[in-house]
Amino acid sequence: MEKDYQSTARECLDFIAGSVSAYHAVENVEKALKKNDFRELLEEEDWDLHKGGSYYVKRNASSILAFRIPEEEIKGFHIMASHSDSPCFKVKPGSCMDVEGSYKKLDVEPYGGMIHATWLDRCLSVAGRIVYRKDGKLVSKTVNVDEDLLVMPNLAIHMNREMNKNLSYNPQTDLQPLIRAARREPDGEDILLEKVASWAGVDREQILGKDLFLYVREKGRLAGAEKELVVSPRLDDLQCVFASLKGFLKAGSGRHIAVCAVFDNEEVGSLTRQGAASTFLKDTLERTLEALKACGHAYDYRRLLAGSFMISADNAQGVHPNYTQKADPVNRPYLNQGIVIKYHAGQKYTTDAYSEAVMRDICREAGVCCQTYSNRSDIPGGSTLGNLCAGQVPVSCVDIGLAQLAMHSAVETAGAMDIVDLVRAAAVFFGQ
Repeated sequence: MEKDYQSTARECLDFIAGSVSAYHAVENVEKALKKNDFRELLEEEDWDLHKGGSYYVKRNASSILAFRIPEEEIKGFHIMASHSDSPCFKVKPGSCMDVEGSYKKLDVEPYGGMIHATWLDRCLSVAGRIVYRKDGKLVSKTVNVDEDLLVMPNLAIHMNREMNKNLSYNPQTDLQPLIRAARREPDGEDILLEKVASWAGVDREQILGKDLFLYVREKGRLAGAEKELVVSPRLDDLQCVFASLKGFLKAGSGRHIAVCAVFDNEEVGSLTRQGAASTFLKDTLERTLEALKACGHAYDYRRLLAGSFMISADNAQGVHPNYTQKADPVNRPYLNQGIVIKYHAGQKYTTDAYSEAVMRDICREAGVCCQTYSNRSDIPGGSTLGNLCAGQVPVSCVDIGLAQLAMHSAVETAGAMDIVDLVRAAAVFFGQ
């Protein structure tokens, strides 16, 4: 019989499989919210909010903030943030390139810091959004070319005998995927746009703009002796998106406005109108209080911020079984041993003594384990959402994640048991 952690992990993998781009991830979050009677708000319209209400707002169709207002007196905000994007390749505007009249390949560029070699010799396709004209208006629509469309073939070892010795790839010359190898190439045909239009159900001539990204066609699966591992594309950070959302929807109403935040563009620095460094979160919180004031419930924004807390949830580097020396000598998180609390002296992670204590208390109440992560002192690490959000919404914050291996690979590995832990912790946090 399947264990609880396995069924939750399969649910997570299904969510990830359907979230082939940031736009699709937000679309899937939105579907879950609508099933639970959350009402959409539009930034360009006035907001009519009430205590006890559940709402969400999107920006750019790739970031989403869902929030639930308590019936009782509000003490502050409880915010949990994760991100919808993952490292991949983005299709450039011109898209197709001819190779000696015999091949067509796509012109793509890296989005985020990925492990290049892991994308070669896999079936790939494209997904994202298109913008087209319909009834005199510009309409945005997600699109997924749901077929094995592309491949980045490696060079044969016979042509480079040094291939297994510190090989590096040039993104412009080595990492352009093949889309066609035909006997005769039709003149003037944009193969990609034809495919995209067909799968989107629109005429090619209607499409005026597109944001398209490559994704790995491989579906996530459970692995390991007890099926305790999840092996999947886009675990960073859709694993946290899934667990945060599931905990958010399970939680009862507390004394804080519960905010489940999913931001785009974390992998490229978050400096966009929909990123964690934007005003999206601040605008939403301020407008929420303004709308409550309009119906007779006045709150001071700055006072509520002082009583607020944020969890920045983005996966963490686990100790690698083949490279144990790469981990810090003391802070060594392992897969399936609990939520990882992340520390960094340079404040790329926001955790301090107080926020760590709050997170440990949440884990204690949820009945789950936690562990700590710090970089080796001689290895620089990445940054995440917490410190960027704090520039706009200065609240106490802890950075956490789930331990994983092969971060930023085309296919990553993490622990199935840890997903349940994060769901439970999120439910406790959002219910306070």
